[in-house]
Amino acid sequence: MIRQVNREEALSVTGHPDIPDSQIAPQGASAYLKIADGCSRMCAFCSIPLIKGSWKSRSEAEILQDAALLQKRHIKEVILIAQDTTAYGLDLGKKDALPDLISAITATIPDVPWLRILYAFPGYVSDRLIDVIAENPKVLPYLDIPLQHADEGVLKRMKRPHDIGWVRETVAKMREKIPGLAIRSTFITGFPNETDAEFQKLFDFLKEMKFDRVGVFPYSYEAGTASAEFGDTVPENVKQQRYQALMELQQAISHRINRTFIGKTLDVLVEAKQEGILIGRSYRDAPDVDGLVYIEGEAPIGEIVPVKIHSALEYDLVGKPLIKRR
Repeated sequence: MIRQVNREEALSVTGHPDIPDSQIAPQGASAYLKIADGCSRMCAFCSIPLIKGSWKSRSEAEILQDAALLQKRHIKEVILIAQDTTAYGLDLGKKDALPDLISAITATIPDVPWLRILYAFPGYVSDRLIDVIAENPKVLPYLDIPLQHADEGVLKRMKRPHDIGWVRETVAKMREKIPGLAIRSTFITGFPNETDAEFQKLFDFLKEMKFDRVGVFPYSYEAGTASAEFGDTVPENVKQQRYQALMELQQAISHRINRTFIGKTLDVLVEAKQEGILIGRSYRDAPDVDGLVYIEGEAPIGEIVPVKIHSALEYDLVGKPLIKRR
């Protein structure tokens, strides 16, 4: 099965009927916690700034209040989201404020074992953020960095950061400092005027970097965006061919990485039971967009349990719980 991330669906799921004006979205034992709204990045393909307006960080006090509510609901995983989590606090005059916010959240909710960070902007993953992920046991060694492409010319047309050297250096630094780090990214293929050579550069980049999780999207024309002036120049069949080539490449990479977990034990958040098989997620798996762990045996739904992995699929793992049957 080919999985894709739907970033806007995750970002739009906020609020809770029992908690007026909150920016949280409990889903089983996990919950999204929005730390900011809007966006001031003018990426050429994106209409979010036109729809939601400029970036606006929530106050730390409001975020901590919502986090405390989630702890009271016995949530096991809090997932920080925004259009760009690494921009938190910039509009409040704070630079590199996300690490301090993360530390404040984990101190406020000591009973919540997992904190996950989504949507870090390229170029803004600081050394302090890397250290917080590496040193705080509640912060999962997982980071989503949407890169969108790997060719400098395409990235410039996209109005995105285009220093691929930074990507290589930062990913290497993160992998060195954070044991077991899982990195997710998303990419667009078929952006206006993307040449065969530019696509090949993206293909070779994914082959080189071996990200744990990747979502790929064929470019979709949106009127009113900066990219609309280029038109929709790449034929649909070419977009689909390039999309398929990238996903098949990533599928093989994902399978190879998954096989390294055979024989190892992972903590898994058990979320459901279907046809007699329990289904959960490890630290490597954000809800709805990444892989799953299929559990052969009994374990309490809504709890985090150790699972010994014995099989690896392209995106998913299979194992047995290391707990006694109840």
